[in-house]
Amino acid sequence: MRFGVFYELQLPKPWADGAEHRLVQEAIEQVILADRLGIDHAWAVEHHFLDEYSHCSASEVFLSALAAKTERIRVGFGIRQVIPLYNHPARTAEAVGMLDLVSSGRVELGVGESATRMELGGFRISAKQKRAFALEAAEQIANMMALDPYPGYDGEGFSMPARNVLPKPLQKPHPPMWMACTNRSTIEVAARNGLGALAFSFLDPDEARHWADVYYDIIRSDECVPISHRVNANIAMVAPFSLHPDRDQAVSRGIDGFRFFNYAMGALVTKDNVPGRTRLWEDYVAQAKAKPLSRPAPGIGTPAEFGNLVRAYEDVGVDQVIFLQQGGKNRHEHICESLELFAAEVLPEFAARRDEREARKAEALAPAVEAALARKDWMTPLADDEIPPVKAAVAKAQIY
Repeated sequence: MRFGVFYELQLPKPWADGAEHRLVQEAIEQVILADRLGIDHAWAVEHHFLDEYSHCSASEVFLSALAAKTERIRVGFGIRQVIPLYNHPARTAEAVGMLDLVSSGRVELGVGESATRMELGGFRISAKQKRAFALEAAEQIANMMALDPYPGYDGEGFSMPARNVLPKPLQKPHPPMWMACTNRSTIEVAARNGLGALAFSFLDPDEARHWADVYYDIIRSDECVPISHRVNANIAMVAPFSLHPDRDQAVSRGIDGFRFFNYAMGALVTKDNVPGRTRLWEDYVAQAKAKPLSRPAPGIGTPAEFGNLVRAYEDVGVDQVIFLQQGGKNRHEHICESLELFAAEVLPEFAARRDEREARKAEALAPAVEAALARKDWMTPLADDEIPPVKAAVAKAQIY
């Protein structure tokens, strides 16, 4: 079992002077601590225009800072918005390649499309076409990272001529690729395309078993045809996270952050929102008072309770648990205390058997992965005499 920390960079109102600066600096400190404690991944979203819910719009910059200040933790786009009107595929391939070099080969690339009208409308993206455009772009991003030169492409969502997209990532053929999943249908899409599943729904172990069974059944079937140059057969599950030896303290510290995360995620999709004038925290507090929820979330409690949850996830086939720690108004010092408690009392058990478990899984899936890659329709590299030259506009062109 692997473990990760996850950042939306949430900042509920009211906002004090310097609040965004403090938020980012505290998140960096938390990841430095997670790296020292032996946690495996740090994931950062890419969202745009979502006041209070996410102030992480330039995740490649944030992840670069994390890579520069850590030694071993893997830094992941969780996810990168890959539709061309968000980020041209060549710019994504370049950013991922550079970050992989900066981090000495520690990058993971999650891809996605977004669901909010605030984002889709801001970039004039069609909700009906977003899934197709995201998958099309993801496949070409993989080709850009792996091929020298990229032969060019003429598609529905974008077109570009042959170019050598640089720099190339350190990991070959490219970093592992994932897809954001919020329901069974997206789990199926991830598996059919040979992508890891970043599950952003909060599932109990019985539900997680069903998702894992569906995912791995497809990975082993003829339905799996990878869009990247490797099969990343893994499921990562986001879980609430707040630990304390006293269960009531853990709940008191973490429950509002988790519930605000859930409330805001729904409100941004189902309610009207005025740019720059959101009232998400205020509205959350009002509804929490009107409809108090008594059932605490799995993952918020004592280290022993969290260990039981992780063990149950492990048993049903989940490969990574990602901590939803930075939600709502959760406090920096409480997050750090939870991470330290996890590392001291929960992590050792799972770290001790991780390598053997992963080796068994890789051996069992090797025939399915080989067959999936054989089904892939690979982009044909260009021979040297097939690469179209870029003609100079004038006899003596200069580059400034």
